[in-house]
Amino acid sequence: MAERSTLARPYARAVFELARDSTERKKWAEGLSALATLVQDQQLQPLLDHPSISASQLAGIVTEALGELSEQEKNFVHLLAENRRLGLAEEVYRIYETLRAEAENRISVEVVTAKALEDEQQKRLSEALRQRVGKEIELRTRVDESLIGGAVIKAGDTTIDGSVKGKLARLSSALVY
Repeated sequence: MAERSTLARPYARAVFELARDSTERKKWAEGLSALATLVQDQQLQPLLDHPSISASQLAGIVTEALGELSEQEKNFVHLLAENRRLGLAEEVYRIYETLRAEAENRISVEVVTAKALEDEQQKRLSEALRQRVGKEIELRTRVDESLIGGAVIKAGDTTIDGSVKGKLARLSSALVY
């Protein structure tokens, strides 16, 4: 949803600016991930927009549930709570991770195949992608037997569909018109 991204982007950028080096970036990533997971909890969800719970109370509940936090992390939770934006935590985390990946010259790539890739295939694919995009590759693989054969590669906004299922769908579409 574009609106959620638009609302979450300034928070993600602000956190990214706070994290000056890769160690701090990683720590913030872990904290944002924990926050995103927490606010999706079924028990916490009803409290996020409950009118009788103040922002301060909500921030207290969340910071207590997250455990030991730095002062900056506590302030960030309070800021989100004050602006009733805790529900955007997952989107903030996703955007933050994109900014972090850019800064660290890496890209996350998902490869979906009909059968599990062997280690050697993963290494060759990762190396070919690294050479093509000029960044370090974080390769995630997933199996979807409905693809029949081939693979679907997703890197950022780019999707390459080389699956048999995709080719059949394109062929079917071409034959219909």
